[in-house]
Amino acid sequence: MPRKETHPNDRIMIRAANWVGDAIMTTPALRAIRRNFPSAHITLLAKPWVAPVFGNNPDINEIMIYQANGRHGGWDGLLRLAGDLREQQFDMAILFQNAFEAALLAFLAGIPRRMGFTTDGRTALLTERIRTWRPLKKGHLVDYYLGLISGAGMSLHGRDLTLVITPEERRDAKQFLAGMGLRHGLCIGFNPGATFGSAKRWLPDRFAELGRRLVDEQGAFLLIFGGPDEAELGQWLAAEIGDRAINISGKTTLRQAMALIEICNLFVTNDSGLMHVAAALDIPQVAIIGPTDPVATGPINAAARLVHLPETCEFSPCLKPHCPIVDHRCMTAISVERVMRTVLALLGRQEGK
Repeated sequence: MPRKETHPNDRIMIRAANWVGDAIMTTPALRAIRRNFPSAHITLLAKPWVAPVFGNNPDINEIMIYQANGRHGGWDGLLRLAGDLREQQFDMAILFQNAFEAALLAFLAGIPRRMGFTTDGRTALLTERIRTWRPLKKGHLVDYYLGLISGAGMSLHGRDLTLVITPEERRDAKQFLAGMGLRHGLCIGFNPGATFGSAKRWLPDRFAELGRRLVDEQGAFLLIFGGPDEAELGQWLAAEIGDRAINISGKTTLRQAMALIEICNLFVTNDSGLMHVAAALDIPQVAIIGPTDPVATGPINAAARLVHLPETCEFSPCLKPHCPIVDHRCMTAISVERVMRTVLALLGRQEGK
């Protein structure tokens, strides 16, 4: 599709993806939009739990919150949101979210140019219809979102992820660790949860064994990350590992968690949104992958190492939230020893030293 002429005062609304990891993977596409529309006013419409990803992002001017559980909930709320958008007099909508609702909302808001993939039966609602093609759907999600931009005739500007931590957030994170008595030494982040479902979680007792070994053999202290729903898991894990493990699950905002991840020397994680936070911050990480497809959603930073054994299950990647054959072999096959070796290799250390 040939690129259309732009004007310096264009107002662009971008509908953000709904999950933290997906949102982070849209940031190269956001950068491309900014470079193609350098003088435009760019507003990002995002659900409240994902909006913090875009804090201080230099490629957007404003974040507008989609209050799905409040003012914008239900059909009446959707119409109310459309009215709120109409007041902004946007010239163009770019839809990272693939759902029908995203296109309907842009249509109801009277935005004249509506750009998105022709998914979910919404073709008639779009004015700039970008078709997906097999290699795009089989590749990494970063490239999928970039395909929307290139499909509209815009130039691309790299695949690097953008996540901005402010000096104040760094200071507060360091003060938090100092308050815990952790001023120096090897800091390793653990992320034992995953919101998608139990199939994405490595066994908690193996996280515990790995943690004890890192404390005993490497002198590490551990920060255990997670959301409010994972607070109990984090508390159990900290108790199993001992005093050098600190559970912060459910005790931080997403922005605070990001700043604390940036401090970590290494991050050990299931496939989750925080995995992509570590990737965006270029933190060395060991990502334990079970039923998902690392080709599509794996961390893209060079400092990441995957522990993934797809050959253990004929259905891999099944993409299921819970193991469909019960034995969870894609995760049970991943031993503590294998993960430990990967951690030590990333740290540049030999076993036992």
